[in-house]
Amino acid sequence: MKSPLFVRCVVVVALTVAVVLQVQAQDTRNDLAPTGKLRVGAYPGSPLSMVRDQKTGETHGLSVDLGKVLAQRLGVPFELVSYQRIADVLDAMKAGALDFTVSNATPARAQDVAFSPTLLSLELGYLVPIASSITAADDVDRPGVRIGVPQGSTSERALPKLLANATVVPATNLKVAMEMLARHELDVFATNKAILYEMSDQLGGARILDGRWGVEHVAIAIPKGNERALGYVSRFVEEARASGLVMHAAEDAGLRGAVSPE
Repeated sequence: MKSPLFVRCVVVVALTVAVVLQVQAQDTRNDLAPTGKLRVGAYPGSPLSMVRDQKTGETHGLSVDLGKVLAQRLGVPFELVSYQRIADVLDAMKAGALDFTVSNATPARAQDVAFSPTLLSLELGYLVPIASSITAADDVDRPGVRIGVPQGSTSERALPKLLANATVVPATNLKVAMEMLARHELDVFATNKAILYEMSDQLGGARILDGRWGVEHVAIAIPKGNERALGYVSRFVEEARASGLVMHAAEDAGLRGAVSPE
């Protein structure tokens, strides 16, 4: 039979551990959701961020679905904040208006936000409208070819370094890009294939060319300067990948064009 002193010691230790865990949980909530809610930034048209299911009307996307799960784990409300472009989302996060998003993790963007380990990787490709004479990626870099890119995107910065002859044309957002393609103001559109597949579904006869001109490494972004929060988010990513949560969220969003992280 355990002595009363032993029992009291066990109770004290248990209570101490419970208090420590409670304090740690509160610290994590304060780190990741300083306003008392998880403010998740997203923009329409990308399965990485936010798309609407045409059949059910539900909104999905890696930013949306993973943000909801994280908010639930933290025990705080989820708040979706919509912007026109990923560049706007990242600017808002830099300004302190957002807590969470999903983005291509580039060295340039890492100057302004902190990134988790990679969630998944995506091929970068080209989309051409119906009846286009361009049939292969090698035919894109020609004088007079106008290649649209999302304004403020990594594609806008990267493609001019890869192309010697074609002209890169920024489009304000994805809706505008599709209108420009339909009006023949663009000959090609370049970005990750997850977005290109979404666009091709809405542009009858549009084709994604074989091959790729690069790869994006997608990760969770949070505001810089909080190593404790980044450690928690990094563990969340590892668990989400191992449990299949990332792939399930990608499937719900209809994400295509993913490849194994490199």
